[in-house]
Amino acid sequence: MLIVTFAHHKGGTGKTTSCLNIAGFLHESGKRVLVIDCDPQANATSGLGIDPCSVRLSMYDVFMSYAGDYAPVGLTDIITNTKSGIFLAPSSLDLVGAEPYLYGITDRAMILEDAISKIHSEYDYILIDTPPSMGQFVLNGLVAADRVFVTFDSGIFALKGAEALSAIMGDVEAYLGEKVVADVAVLTRWDSAPVISLSDEGFIARLKQLFFGKADLAGREVEPKRLSAFKNDVKKSFDTVYTVPFDTNVQIAQVNGLPLAQFAPQCEAARVYREIAEMINS
Repeated sequence: MLIVTFAHHKGGTGKTTSCLNIAGFLHESGKRVLVIDCDPQANATSGLGIDPCSVRLSMYDVFMSYAGDYAPVGLTDIITNTKSGIFLAPSSLDLVGAEPYLYGITDRAMILEDAISKIHSEYDYILIDTPPSMGQFVLNGLVAADRVFVTFDSGIFALKGAEALSAIMGDVEAYLGEKVVADVAVLTRWDSAPVISLSDEGFIARLKQLFFGKADLAGREVEPKRLSAFKNDVKKSFDTVYTVPFDTNVQIAQVNGLPLAQFAPQCEAARVYREIAEMINS
């Protein structure tokens, strides 16, 4: 059984998208897969077709069961099967309220690892989705992981987030004596920034500039060069780098509560996520 945690300090880098779609292809290969949603935003829960507001028990209850005078709740008590066939330990907004209680627990970084130890023989793969922060839920995800995948969007702040994550991994090693290594990077929605046409004028041009930046005569050449330089920087820190192209099927699949493996298995993004799943499964 392999545990993979998806992490990044910055939001919007594709953690949940990568987690769900890799889980989808692992499931399609005949493996028994569990996704643990440790993000209070509960996007992985919604992305697998489960309404976070409808769950009776969630990861909030699992974490709180370690926080003293609270009813014992294990992962077995909250895990549900989804229409995709992927098993899910759901999250909810309540999870925000659990974190302050964790600071009073001596072994707070090992809560998730301990909870997983009670069910690890039931699954081939466990994938953990973490929030865009450096709090206790990310720390628990890192400690529990056998492998850590870091996701990046093409924004200028993504690499800075990776530096913060690296510092946290160093703290984990110093504190627990366990080395945490992030060896795989996933670059998501690559080449997604549109080039602003120089022929656009008036309100439309100003609107595009507001969202995508000001175009210049060399715009069509500058952006590919920037993305190439960004990718090269990522390769300096990670053994393996995958590039997932922008694909509208990704968002549509999540709205339908399905991974790409079942919704649009032949699309370009699916092709890369299938390749990552095959690497994990090899």
